[in-house]
Amino acid sequence: MQTVTATEIQNNFGKYLYAAQNGDEIVILKNGKEVARLISRAQKRSFLTDSLIGVLKDDHSEKDGREERVGKYEAADRH
Repeated sequence: MQTVTATEIQNNFGKYLYAAQNGDEIVILKNGKEVARLISRAQKRSFLTDSLIGVLKDDHSEKDGREERVGKYEAADRH
């Protein structure tokens, strides 16, 4: 996972689009806050499915679910 500013993505969009096409996830920040993610269409299904963990079980808290999802993707990025 790469984290870039909105200005950086604007100035180098082709570079980040290529990275997303090749499986990388790009987190876009504006004023230091995450505003968007750029992921490949193939990864979209996995990301959205993982976002539903706990919701379908009706056993979740939004904070815990977000921490679990973010942790999973950050751990994958370290490998």
